Amino acid sequence: MADSRRVAVAAKKPGADLLPDREPLRFIDADGRPVKPGKSGGAAMPAPERLLDAHRALVVGRRFDRQATSLVKQGRLAVYPSAHGQEASEVGAILGLRDTDWIFPTYRDSVALVTRGIDPVEVLTLLRGDWHCGYDPVAHRTAPQCTPLATQAPHAVGVGHAARLKGEDTVVLAFLGDGATSEGDFHEAMNFAAVFKSPVIFFVQNNKYAISVPLARQTAAPSLAHKAVGYGMPGVSVDGNDVAAVMAAVTRAADRARKGKGPTLIEAHTYRIEAHTNADDATRYRADDEVAEWRRRDPVDRLTAYLREAGLLDDARAAAVAEEAERVAADLRDRIDDQRPPAPAELFAHVYAEPTAQLREQAALIAEEV
Repeated sequence: MADSRRVAVAAKKPGADLLPDREPLRFIDADGRPVKPGKSGGAAMPAPERLLDAHRALVVGRRFDRQATSLVKQGRLAVYPSAHGQEASEVGAILGLRDTDWIFPTYRDSVALVTRGIDPVEVLTLLRGDWHCGYDPVAHRTAPQCTPLATQAPHAVGVGHAARLKGEDTVVLAFLGDGATSEGDFHEAMNFAAVFKSPVIFFVQNNKYAISVPLARQTAAPSLAHKAVGYGMPGVSVDGNDVAAVMAAVTRAADRARKGKGPTLIEAHTYRIEAHTNADDATRYRADDEVAEWRRRDPVDRLTAYLREAGLLDDARAAAVAEEAERVAADLRDRIDDQRPPAPAELFAHVYAEPTAQLREQAALIAEEV
């Protein structure tokens, strides 16, 4: 009896309900088989039609990613951080939101932007070295892709806080990497959002490496999701290669935010199959066996196997989706070079309303070199 009372008291300790479950939320295993999600916390398996939408987005996203990688090798892009292996995290996060919600992406989230419906050529404009952003952020409710780690997190919280003050039901999702959780901007954003109950989802794609630094050198916490409890918000752990689980977790966090209950930290466990960028040699810091194991957990193959076994995906539908993906890739190839050559002077055009003396000096130097 005494032991049971101690358990009951422990369960009622402040913050106990904020801790993530021991096992990540999962509906579909690595072989495409349905699994019982355990403590899902109210997260529900998406409807079949939503899973078919996710399958289309995954196939198109994978093909886009491969094409962008090829464009770098051809010298038609300056750089491209591949999302190969992480597509379920990016696609699931977007499909778990409404079109009226805002997202704040990182440089690796191009597949998320394509899933949101942004023109693939405009998505890659930044990575061509032209302009700061190739699309209209307001029209798409999508902030420019952010290269410095975590600096977009306070911006996301600001937009969420403003929406709350105006009485809007907008939710803001900030994409982050595991390395971003070591940055001060991340902690400041988390603290502000929790104190003011901002409708924000901190979506951390834990792909195990911040460039070449393994997770063990980033944190001593049991998991990145555990960081949430220190700020007074729920931490959710999800299998980032299971698009169904990601969609469910994001949808639940968004519903919670819309009800005025504040932010959520979601840690999506995933892996980047390719190197950090085309300028990186990943063989210097990770083993081939590790990469091979994560290839076996491929998010596209996983959902495809599940849908086929469930009788939701046949050869005709799969072929139609594959053809659409090829059209997207071909259109990207055809139009990526139609853009005007980058104009170096425009680097200085939208920094300040009135250029500073230093900017004028830098602009003059560029003009002289060009």
